[in-house]
Amino acid sequence: MQTWQRTLHIALALGGLCLAMAVHATEAPKKRCLYVSSYHPGYEWNDGIERGMDSVLQGQCDVRRFYMDTKRHPEPAWAEAKAVEALALIDSFRPDVLLAADDNASKYLVMPYLRDAALPVVFCGVNWSVSEYGYPYRNATGMVELAPLQPLLKQIRRILPWVHRALFLSADVATERKDFEYYRRLLARKGVELSARLVNNLADWKQAYREGQGYDFILLNNNAGIGDWDPQEASRFVLDKGRTLSVSTYAWMMPYAAFAITKVPEEQGEWMARVALSILAGLSPADIPIIPNRRWEAWVNAAIVRKHRLDLPHSLLLKAKEYP
Repeated sequence: MQTWQRTLHIALALGGLCLAMAVHATEAPKKRCLYVSSYHPGYEWNDGIERGMDSVLQGQCDVRRFYMDTKRHPEPAWAEAKAVEALALIDSFRPDVLLAADDNASKYLVMPYLRDAALPVVFCGVNWSVSEYGYPYRNATGMVELAPLQPLLKQIRRILPWVHRALFLSADVATERKDFEYYRRLLARKGVELSARLVNNLADWKQAYREGQGYDFILLNNNAGIGDWDPQEASRFVLDKGRTLSVSTYAWMMPYAAFAITKVPEEQGEWMARVALSILAGLSPADIPIIPNRRWEAWVNAAIVRKHRLDLPHSLLLKAKEYP
């Protein structure tokens, strides 16, 4: 190759390199999103929120994740310590927006440390009401998590028109205690007395389920927080010992409930992520209203319905998803 040809090749190569560097230099750096979950990977509600969030944020934001793990560690001291860890991550990662999932992220991190701060916050999964955390803030907006109790009770009364007494059976953690108080007040206005059994282990859950056979129906709220939960054992026990109508508002409780009207965790994650992108594009959180979730799904466990000889409404059977 002649000298002028080598010179031309070098010039073209250098020109291409300079052009690539110039283009890269003019590209805006990717925004940083910090996702703080109240719970842990593997908890189905938590995972559903993340699936929804990731479907929107993929390629749009550099997402860092932090898990407070407060289902498996419900002690306030644990949550307070995890909030301090999250603050250290905020200081080092310097996110452009914080995404906070479920109650304890708001209670232990956002409310005491980030209220009306410069960092924008989008929350989701806060049960029933945001008033106890002082929302709205100037820098925060979110989606409230409401259980579909009205449509659930409507279906129950189509099966049991005379229903008056029910048992709320769940893990003994803060969010379940909050759920029970709202359920109890709402059902009382509908003429249904709701009692609670909040447990920490499978043996107590089974004993409470036995007691529940003396009620008109059992509301199986959540097993997350029961440390020794065994899905196969619990499922066998319910099939063998149950006869009373059992219902839920969580899809992962379907191995143990006859039917459910459920919340959709992906809705929470998708909405939270879309709002985060709007804020990154320049919209103020103060201009975005706090809203409730709006999507429900119906589920039926045919094996339990047959074994317990339950007569479910035909309209419910037509529209419900069948488990498994």
